[in-house]
Amino acid sequence: MNEWNTKITSIKPNEILVRGYAVEEIMEKLSYAETVYLIIKGELPTPEEGKVFQAVLTSSIDHGVTPPSALATLNSTSTGAPLNAAIASGILAINSFHGGAIEDCMKLLMKAAEYTGHTLDPEKIEQFVKEKFEQKFKFPGFGHRVHTDDPRSIKLTELCMKNLKEEKLFYIKLAKMIEEKIFAVKGTKLPVNVDGMIGAVLLALEIPGELANGIFMISRVPGLLAHYYEEKKTQKPMRNIDQKSAVYDGPAKRSI
Repeated sequence: MNEWNTKITSIKPNEILVRGYAVEEIMEKLSYAETVYLIIKGELPTPEEGKVFQAVLTSSIDHGVTPPSALATLNSTSTGAPLNAAIASGILAINSFHGGAIEDCMKLLMKAAEYTGHTLDPEKIEQFVKEKFEQKFKFPGFGHRVHTDDPRSIKLTELCMKNLKEEKLFYIKLAKMIEEKIFAVKGTKLPVNVDGMIGAVLLALEIPGELANGIFMISRVPGLLAHYYEEKKTQKPMRNIDQKSAVYDGPAKRSI
């Protein structure tokens, strides 16, 4: 049998190394987000990068019952599907138009950076935006069907500014400048949404765009688990699910 190589995990009797670190040490010293970062990138984040990446994973944990992934999980659960199938149904609904804006925004930001010569020149950014509008281009990661100011994007921006070094902030600032120039050119408010800011953060952390949908999936699975369990415990099987008829009756807004 021909040998082949992997740099991810080493398994030996009584020893598990993830990217070279003993799993028991990881269990004690790292957060889940830091561990995800480690296994994807191969090296540990700085504590500050870990905080930002944790915010990325937390930001998309759930968005109610209306997203396709939640509805797919609810429908599967209602038909009697087991846990793995119900969650898989939700994951399979994460695609080009649900979660896909993250990678698309990353591509947009990289094109904008190339256009401006990797500068934050306001005139060049405005010209880039004008040309995109002339091409009838729709800006992925900007605007939202529910939020006029996405609180998740606002907080991610704040945490990046607080925790990342200046050289890591280029794409964060570029995304915000594109937002400003969209308004300047069209008079239309299209704020960076959570997908767009996650895309900017992934570029800042040098995480490949082809993993963007996967990052969104990691974030969303706990929410799908919660929807699966609630549906199974509180609703009748084989019901017709109208997401718009859902009424929230959980705790009122509270602070941590």
